[in-house]
Amino acid sequence: MKYICLGYLEPNKFENMSESERNTLLDECFGYNDELRKNGHLIAEEPLQPANTAVTVCWKDGKVAVTDGPYAEQKEQLGGIQVLEARDLNHAIQLISQCPGVKLKCGTIEIRPAADINEMIKESEQRRRRKDTSR
Repeated sequence: MKYICLGYLEPNKFENMSESERNTLLDECFGYNDELRKNGHLIAEEPLQPANTAVTVCWKDGKVAVTDGPYAEQKEQLGGIQVLEARDLNHAIQLISQCPGVKLKCGTIEIRPAADINEMIKESEQRRRRKDTSR
């Protein structure tokens, strides 16, 4: 089963580390990610630019509204995502808890099971085909 891991970081915690501390942490994290990938657990990973580069898109007053930054004002900001393949939630927790970045205590990692929407997609395709053929 796939699990999405959302990494939330305290602003400036990583930036305020010494270069040596940052390099050590990055080397440990990337090494652990290599191990996860080699064992078939790490499917994808994407770091994000800082929260001040984000925009939020929503529907407001009958049109699209775009605002700067993340929608929710919060101490921690989303820093990146990983997609893990794990047997169950406990296995996903075990895999993430061994990540060196967790020990840094600069944020939290939210783990959610990925939703399987394949059936919904198939049903939607069937409905859209029926609409197209009925025209």
